Amino acid sequence: MPALSALCGAARDGRHKDQDGFQAKRNKDSLKSPMRVLFWTETFWPNIGGVEILAAKFLLALRCRGYEFVIVAPQSGDCRPEQDNYRGIPVYRLPFSGAMTNIDRLIYLREQVIRLKRTFRPHLIHINAVGPTIFFHQLTRNVHAAPLLVTLHGAWTSQIDALVERTLRDANWVAGCCGAIVDKARGLAEAVVPRSGVIHNGLETPALAPAPLSFDAPRLLCLGRLHRKKGVDVAVTAFGAIVERFPNARLVIAGDGPARSDLERQVASQGLSAVVDFLGWVAPQDVPRVINTCTAVLMPSRSESLPLVALETALMARPMVATRVGGLPEVVKHQQTGLLVEPDNSDELAEATGFLLAHADVAIRMGLAARRRAQTTFSWDDHINAYDNLYQKLTTGEPDANKSATD
Repeated sequence: MPALSALCGAARDGRHKDQDGFQAKRNKDSLKSPMRVLFWTETFWPNIGGVEILAAKFLLALRCRGYEFVIVAPQSGDCRPEQDNYRGIPVYRLPFSGAMTNIDRLIYLREQVIRLKRTFRPHLIHINAVGPTIFFHQLTRNVHAAPLLVTLHGAWTSQIDALVERTLRDANWVAGCCGAIVDKARGLAEAVVPRSGVIHNGLETPALAPAPLSFDAPRLLCLGRLHRKKGVDVAVTAFGAIVERFPNARLVIAGDGPARSDLERQVASQGLSAVVDFLGWVAPQDVPRVINTCTAVLMPSRSESLPLVALETALMARPMVATRVGGLPEVVKHQQTGLLVEPDNSDELAEATGFLLAHADVAIRMGLAARRRAQTTFSWDDHINAYDNLYQKLTTGEPDANKSATD
């Protein structure tokens, strides 16, 4: 891996540029060298989604605090080079796909990961979301001794339960983005109970101020990847009943994905084409503006962890109608910041949404309460501070790492 030293040099240069004018909350001058962190992730930029957006912001924020990162991620279909960088942080995009049925590729990948661990010599290995690629971490787990931190962002398939369980048991700490995912980890590997906790996802408050909610011509928004698990089809079914009560209402579907063509056919078959808009993919920086045009956001997901869209909705002072799945009830407090319904229940979704549209004062109050709660409970600074403290405790061997996360 001859380019590693050059890429690490680029990472240090980028880090120093980011640190100009930055006043660290803790004096790290006593460190002889930057803490090196091997950041292993199942998906990364240029893929765009909640996990990818959060990881990119996270890495840059902690680089500002003096950490040096190298990223390991799977190759995606965009033909990017195996050795790449993200704003000066080295990225190794390895061809993990198909390796289990190709012995030559498996041997090659094992050698690459061994070389990377021995060359970079991380003080900490941080696995960000579990998936099939962690097999190669396990295959090389004894190559370099370093504490292991595992962050759980979402569900994994049952086919890799054994692999995930072993990784959780190896971890010095398991952090979940929501309580629901931590409970799942504890159910799979009971041994992690005393060394696991929640560090909620966080976001910065957008510069854009929330606009007043419109009830004369209400706009309902579904925002995110168009996949069956997001339940947008349930929202379309519910909207058929909603528009009968509120003829001026529109449903806006923002995002793209494999379910889009099915959703377009469903809209047409329900005779809703004139009142449903498909915006297509929305750039991350444009999400607050899109949310700001709507009256309420619908998230009828069939499965979730703690989606950034829920936090972005709250920060724009919009009430949300969401399902009681995963970490959504941790963001949407029922009858306080929004309403919760059961998954796959279009009647309940329509009733809850209609209630908000018929009670403007309640919807406005919920939206403002959601914004206040998001700015405190899901603060970006708190998110970064928690991981900063956890990194320090894990690498210094302090026994009270649990103070960096909450049960």
